[in-house]
Amino acid sequence: MKDNIESLAKASKELMLREAYYGLLLMSLNKIWSQKKVPTAGVCIKGINYELAINPDFWQTLSPIQKVGILKHELLHIAFFHLTDYNDLQDKKLLNIAMDIEINQYIERSWLPENGCFIETYINQGYKLDYKAGTRYYYKELSKIKNEDSELGNALKDLCEGNDNSVTLSDGTEITAPEHEWDSEEISEATQRLIKSQTAHVLDQVADQVKKMHGTVPGEIASIIEKLKQIDPPKFDWKGYMRRFIGKSTRTYTKVSRRKFNKRLPDFPGLKFKKHKHVLAAIDTSASVNTNELKEFLNELHHIKKTGSDVTIIQCDTAISNISKFNPRKDLEIHGRGGTDFQPVIDYYNEKLNEFSCLFYFTDGECSAPENAKGNILWVLSSQGNAWDELPGTTIKLEL
Repeated sequence: MKDNIESLAKASKELMLREAYYGLLLMSLNKIWSQKKVPTAGVCIKGINYELAINPDFWQTLSPIQKVGILKHELLHIAFFHLTDYNDLQDKKLLNIAMDIEINQYIERSWLPENGCFIETYINQGYKLDYKAGTRYYYKELSKIKNEDSELGNALKDLCEGNDNSVTLSDGTEITAPEHEWDSEEISEATQRLIKSQTAHVLDQVADQVKKMHGTVPGEIASIIEKLKQIDPPKFDWKGYMRRFIGKSTRTYTKVSRRKFNKRLPDFPGLKFKKHKHVLAAIDTSASVNTNELKEFLNELHHIKKTGSDVTIIQCDTAISNISKFNPRKDLEIHGRGGTDFQPVIDYYNEKLNEFSCLFYFTDGECSAPENAKGNILWVLSSQGNAWDELPGTTIKLEL
């Protein structure tokens, strides 16, 4: 065991020297040795963080540079959010192959054992696959191959439907399927979002450390971080709408103006009065609203905030679960996920009409209309929602 620990430290140092970003990322992981937990090596979710497990028998079979490659391989699974996205696609064995085909393109071939999943294996069989095209692309292309009546198609069927993790073709080519067991269905949706948020934070934090060391952030990581920070264009003209849609109540601010003459007090500067909109944004957090719809709502809220409005978010399924100020710099923790009832928010808004300029209700529309609705109300239906005419106020639907 002592030799394994020393060789892991040596491989970690080598990774740090060759690719500082992955070396620093490796330092954030808890590491364990286990012959029972994994047949080779693998990362798993531990709380809201990750843990690296290594089988000592497998570790001893690797050359020094392959040990470095295996470490980078497991870190790429984390950086590409493979663990948290594992339940998005159905055929798990095919997904395992697709994931490894993707990440192994970012590792020197000589750093990895020969029996890994490589894009060249499939290209050499006469199939055209794009390089560095993403897991979903490879999953889709492999699904097409699997449905063919061909030697490779039948080999993939055998792999996905049987218990073996490798199949040898007639020309001696070995087709393998890695053993990832990342089923996260038992983890709550809120926890999964927290894990993704924590992962994004770590990736960004490590990038900052590398930059301070005057190192280089790998292109694949820089691209991921950029996408994480990206806000999609609005699906509605919020700026134009807010100009036309100001309710009874606005917050008024006074600002000192040296250019404006104070008529009452000549020795004092003038005051400038500015009205400010305060939006109550309700989010339907019922179970019928899926994760993509919630992301769509939050993206639009970022653009509403950019109009200069104060935004208070009220979350509701069958009851109000949370009321908070919207801060675009912080992740919003979603509460609820039960049934749907619009009435609690409407009742709250009726009581607070003087505090808010308007109510924007983000929903999929899967509920009966509320009663006694007052004030300015805009119903914002998701791109997957059902538009109908019985909702009080104005209704819009976000475009796909």
